Amino acid sequence: MSEAAFALDPRLQADTHPVAMLPLCELRLMDDARYPWLILVPRRAGVTEIADLTESEQAQLWREANQAAAALRALAPCDKLNLGALGNIVRQLHLHVVARTEGDAAWPGPVWGSGAAVPYAADVLAARLAALRQRLA
Repeated sequence: MSEAAFALDPRLQADTHPVAMLPLCELRLMDDARYPWLILVPRRAGVTEIADLTESEQAQLWREANQAAAALRALAPCDKLNLGALGNIVRQLHLHVVARTEGDAAWPGPVWGSGAAVPYAADVLAARLAALRQRLA
């Protein structure tokens, strides 16, 4: 599994904004202002399942998930932090980290398929990205 041939799935590219390059993953912010929502994408070509990663890469993925979760929770306190790697539509391995609060637009159901995404306003997006980057530094 090579990083050299890695290419971000076009749907992830279209629906997210880059936050940071971590040792294994590209960290991205989902462009849906209804939910504080990060996505970790391991930079490994052809990987569709967590089990496709080596054991050390799996451990690194969880370290990066914890790092992303801590940054997200610091900026968006929540009642529950959801982690998920579904891949039913976008097959490329990616891990969702979503901060949920009681009463949010999809509560208590899943965020996937719950109404139309609400893109971030440019100024709010810039502030959110800057705050996340600062937390991750």
